Amino acid sequence: MRIMGLDYGSRTVGVAISDELLLTAQGKEIIRRKEENKLRRTLARIEELIQEYEVGKVIVGLPLNMDESVSERSKLCLEFADRIERRTGLPVEMLDERLTTVEADEIMNEAGIKGKDRKEYVDMIAAQIILQDYLDNRLKR
Repeated sequence: MRIMGLDYGSRTVGVAISDELLLTAQGKEIIRRKEENKLRRTLARIEELIQEYEVGKVIVGLPLNMDESVSERSKLCLEFADRIERRTGLPVEMLDERLTTVEADEIMNEAGIKGKDRKEYVDMIAAQIILQDYLDNRLKR
């Protein structure tokens, strides 16, 4: 079994998948859509990846406010997670993703990724950070 990490955005979903030993997260892709509420193709692609990688659980980043309160974006992520759970039947957990975009920016700086190329990677890297955080801390829960 593997675990999938998702970074849900207004027009993109970053995807990361764990290794079979549940030790490391690898960024896989960014699913893009033209409108925020058009999720049919996005959900279908997530299902394809779940089958391809034999995923048994999904982790979705939850963008809380810095004071840990729920934001409008958080509510959209919770709705998205609920749709994935209902559609796939897999358990879906939420993980606080505050500052993952900042961390993703730091990783891209270190890797020398500049300008418009950053948009090509940021969501996938954020998904990888979310999933790696879950994997690193799952035994402490």
